[in-house]
Amino acid sequence: MADPIATTDQIIDRYGAKKEALVQILLDVQKEVRWLPRDVLKRVTERLGVTLNQVYHVATFYKHFSLVPQGRHQMSVCLGTACHVRGAKQLLGRVSNVVKVAAGETSKDEKFSLHTVNCVGCCALGPVMTVDGEYLSNPTTEELEKVVAACD
Repeated sequence: MADPIATTDQIIDRYGAKKEALVQILLDVQKEVRWLPRDVLKRVTERLGVTLNQVYHVATFYKHFSLVPQGRHQMSVCLGTACHVRGAKQLLGRVSNVVKVAAGETSKDEKFSLHTVNCVGCCALGPVMTVDGEYLSNPTTEELEKVVAACD
């Protein structure tokens, strides 16, 4: 991965260092760096002329942002009502067993992060999960193992 500070500077330059672009800058930085480290947030404050308190307020307000390292591959299991009644807890258990990561955690090698979400918007397929944005409808352990093996 490229230097996070240099990456941050390039992203800020794209937005003309406008403080109105703070949320979009943080989104773009997190997409590249996979999380928002403190030194990156400090760089954002320096370049945009906002306080560290303002940046932390935004970074902690939106659930999308992470202040801890995230895996290269994102897995989310839907726990919404439709998925819940169709076995979402069991699916979460299968996923957790296959990737050896509990919900809300990232593997030590930073390969996988496992999250739970309230709804992914495809209730008829439930229980459902996503892996790097791809939807899987109630995958078996064997199917999960194949998906995990295909991740670099």
